Amino acid sequence: MDSTEFRKRGMEMVEYICNYLETLGERRVTPSVEPGYLRHLLPTEAPQEPEDWDQIMSDVEDKIMPGVTHWQHPRFHAYFPAGNSFPSILGDMLGDGIGCIGFSWAASPACTELETIVLDWLGKAIGLPDHFLALKEGSTGGGVIQTSASECVLVTMLAARAQALKRLKAQHPFVEEGHLLSKLMAYCSKEAHSCVEKAAMICFVKLRILEPDENASLRGQTVGEAMEEDELQGLVPFFVSTTLGTTGSCAFDNLTEIGNELKKFPCVWLHVDAAYAGNSFICPELKPLLKGIEYADSFNTNPNKWLLTNFDCSTLWVRDRIRLTSALVVDPLYLKHGYSDAAIDYRHWGVPLSRRFRSLKLCAKLVA
Repeated sequence: MDSTEFRKRGMEMVEYICNYLETLGERRVTPSVEPGYLRHLLPTEAPQEPEDWDQIMSDVEDKIMPGVTHWQHPRFHAYFPAGNSFPSILGDMLGDGIGCIGFSWAASPACTELETIVLDWLGKAIGLPDHFLALKEGSTGGGVIQTSASECVLVTMLAARAQALKRLKAQHPFVEEGHLLSKLMAYCSKEAHSCVEKAAMICFVKLRILEPDENASLRGQTVGEAMEEDELQGLVPFFVSTTLGTTGSCAFDNLTEIGNELKKFPCVWLHVDAAYAGNSFICPELKPLLKGIEYADSFNTNPNKWLLTNFDCSTLWVRDRIRLTSALVVDPLYLKHGYSDAAIDYRHWGVPLSRRFRSLKLCAKLVA
């Protein structure tokens, strides 16, 4: 396919997407297929010769679409909202066309700087404290776009684990790290997303799942008593994951109570998972639901839910970016550049090295 045909096929694809979204209500929400349906409709090997694009699009409609669950359908009410919009789609299209891999400032300065700026925009709109904003004078925090809320929880738990192990090794220099690791305990509510449990599995740490109150809200006294019990058992509390807008019922943990309780445990990292409800705090009348955020060490939300930014786009802010990056820095010579000390390198803010230009679609949705 050359640029001439790409222009033609690109316009056809935009028309196909528009028609798909405009007539989506006429389709079934969920497919009437069984596992393995597609295997019987496609060849066992990739074709040796290129196929005509019209035939490819015919196969999309005849073979792929019958197996699609239509998340943008007006009658789709499963799981969670998966927002989409034309500005976001166009931003993703531009990012795909540019095709940069923005793992460092030098790898693509605009990719890094737009992400920093747009995350500050969104953080201000939500009502996050100034210490979460990268460009605020005196701030050591900042925001980053991750793949999903699960990744946000994982990287913050990794950072909290690294901080806890560093402190314990200083206190017990002759104790093996594996033994110290076995003492670490994380906490969350029974209503928290399952990604907290998965993060604990990956981090090889213990997780204590706590009972919420009658309103499905985790309370400060419950957290405090659990941590005191565990300390008496020789365990080391190091991480608490709270939720604003739980998966099961959109319940809100009591951040203010938990934050006050954690004053007794100053080395414990407090994370706030607002993947579901966080975008709503843009509305002035809902900002009181963010009460207690000043106690948090990190906060995440998903613009790909309510903010009509197509997946993947999960935003994470941290109070102290050095505490995050120090747990994730791997700095080989071939990735170093002359501005490493003056610029943000987002490869140190998460698990993957390679990063897409995702800030374009978020920026497009915020300004268009």
